[in-house]
Amino acid sequence: MGPHPAVAAIRLAVRRVLHDILDEHTRNTDEHPPNPGGYSRPSDGPGRVPDAPREREPSPLVLVACSGGADSLALASALAFEAPRLGVRAGGVTVDHGLQAGSDLRAAEVTLRLRGLGLDPAEAVAVTVGRGGGPEAAARDARYAALDAAAERHGAAAVLLGHTRDDQAETVLLGLARGSGIRSLSGMAAVSGTAGRYRRPFLRLDRQTARKACMAQSLPVWDDPHNTDPAYTRSRLRHEGLPALEKALGKGVVEALARTAQLSRDDADALDAWAGRAEAGVRDADGRLECAGLHALPPAVRRRVLRRAAIDAGAPAGSLFARHIEEVDRLITGWRGQGAINLPGRVVARRQGGRLVIRQG
Repeated sequence: MGPHPAVAAIRLAVRRVLHDILDEHTRNTDEHPPNPGGYSRPSDGPGRVPDAPREREPSPLVLVACSGGADSLALASALAFEAPRLGVRAGGVTVDHGLQAGSDLRAAEVTLRLRGLGLDPAEAVAVTVGRGGGPEAAARDARYAALDAAAERHGAAAVLLGHTRDDQAETVLLGLARGSGIRSLSGMAAVSGTAGRYRRPFLRLDRQTARKACMAQSLPVWDDPHNTDPAYTRSRLRHEGLPALEKALGKGVVEALARTAQLSRDDADALDAWAGRAEAGVRDADGRLECAGLHALPPAVRRRVLRRAAIDAGAPAGSLFARHIEEVDRLITGWRGQGAINLPGRVVARRQGGRLVIRQG
């Protein structure tokens, strides 16, 4: 008799991602393949001394980010099951944000649970959450910084994240509410981060599948009270917004929003590639942007060129919103001698002699 259907589903999702990681690891080590005999084959006659034995490449290490909630705990259990069968080393990290009483004890409990699953290394990392961008954004920034540091410290090939299809739907709706364009509607990528560090195996699985998998395996789940706290935007959306949409529009809203994310991502990737090629054609010999060339571009491409130029000049990407780019765009499409546009990061955009100058200042 096979595993519970929910358990089988999460294991299959993780197995597919591990195969991808192994394929990438193999490609990266193809230039230095292991030598089963331990010595190089002599080619300069009988007097040649064999080279020293070459160390075999270690199998890749994959970490799972685990809060102790149903999604990440289901992910940790699937990784612990699949990794040894594929020759992959597996570990886990839990981040203690320090935002709730007893969070350090809970992080220690999660670490013990990870070790009980057979994950090694397994560790808890405490972070200090700032205030920039609001509490949710600040906690997220601190968490990813800690996960990046853990991946570097252990030499991990990848870090698995337990975001589900429901999380993806919520992300799309939040992007829609901000009115920040198609890239925001594309939600979370299955692969993201430096060198594709972060992997999200569960983006096609719903939240209930992860919870059922934990129940089937008798895994004790911790429900974060912040997930039901109406003070947080995502919590209100999860418990009020999405249920209201499903009541008005019928079931299938979550699946439709997740599908929208993938379609939007494909479109955004294509437009980003177009903008990358177009940028070279609208710069003069000194590297300045020519307003006439910019004006001739389709608006979606032109605004991407402007956004890239602002970020290159030092504007923080996370603080650069659609309204900022629209104001800069008016220097191209609605020029009436207006003054400079101030952007985040002390970046200034101004039009000078038919050129657009964007720099800190």
